[in-house]
Amino acid sequence: MNSDQKKKTSDLLGICLRAGKAVKGFDSACESVKDGKAACILTACDASAKTVKEAEFIGEKYNVPVYGTALAKTDLGRLCGKETAIIAVTDKGFAEGFRKIILS
Repeated sequence: MNSDQKKKTSDLLGICLRAGKAVKGFDSACESVKDGKAACILTACDASAKTVKEAEFIGEKYNVPVYGTALAKTDLGRLCGKETAIIAVTDKGFAEGFRKIILS
């Protein structure tokens, strides 16, 4: 992921957070997925392999896509006020935006 994609991801995530369409933290994100509220899961680039594996398992089980970002946990922390490795996006429009940015 190049710096332009990283900036776009960061900008979109900032808007998503301000709109209240994101859930921060592994346990809260997993709960959101299980409740059918999550449209996608975002992982930090420096998330542990175990955390990413568990997020991918939950995503696969509930048919929710998991996207790895170029943002570190500290980057996510600056955006949302809490250092975290996992964020669940609860809006389909934002999730589609992340898919386009990350998979392009």
